Amino acid sequence: MKKDETGMDDELRSEYDLRKLRVRRVGSGRKTFGGVNIHLEPDVAEMFPDSEAVNEALRFLIRIMKENVVSEK
Repeated sequence: MKKDETGMDDELRSEYDLRKLRVRRVGSGRKTFGGVNIHLEPDVAEMFPDSEAVNEALRFLIRIMKENVVSEK
């Protein structure tokens, strides 16, 4: 077996090519996997423990807005 050019002596097998791995960033530069990333201001975020609570509040607001539109007609 040929030794890596990096000169690192590790126990990984040669078929594991770690150069193809992608590193996930932390913070605003982070890519999302299968979802939309929304940034909440700190005062708003402290009112909602998780995304489920935010979604519930927004769905309630959508319902109220739709009811107001129907009642105005």
